[in-house]
Amino acid sequence: MHTHVACATLTMDPNMDEIRFARVAEAIREEISELISYEMTDPRVADVQVTEVLVSPDLRKARIRLNMLDRESEPAALAALDGAKGYLRNQLAVNLQLRAVPDLSFESDKEVSSPKVASLLKRIQKGRPRPEAADTEKAES
Repeated sequence: MHTHVACATLTMDPNMDEIRFARVAEAIREEISELISYEMTDPRVADVQVTEVLVSPDLRKARIRLNMLDRESEPAALAALDGAKGYLRNQLAVNLQLRAVPDLSFESDKEVSSPKVASLLKRIQKGRPRPEAADTEKAES
């Protein structure tokens, strides 16, 4: 008795992997930015901005590139974030529901240019209501 098993060959589009990596990296960037800005109380990370997240092809490692407004406080900020890795990974696991949360490493982004910073600040502002919208709501009440 012979049984025939139908096999389908899946062709993986290399662009799909790139799109997936980009989506995961952007989700991590947004979440880490929120955690640093609103959840962490350590004053050493007060002026830290996440500029970019680079994930490895197996999604096991994430390099988080940071911009510090005060370059002199850079070593202290990196040390604070390194010490908070466990907390940050735990929050990523809870909030992003990834199959595996990547190991995080933090580094200074030496290539930050003013257009890049402007673009990042614009992305950050998208998620928050404008001050005039909040004032209009108060006036209507």
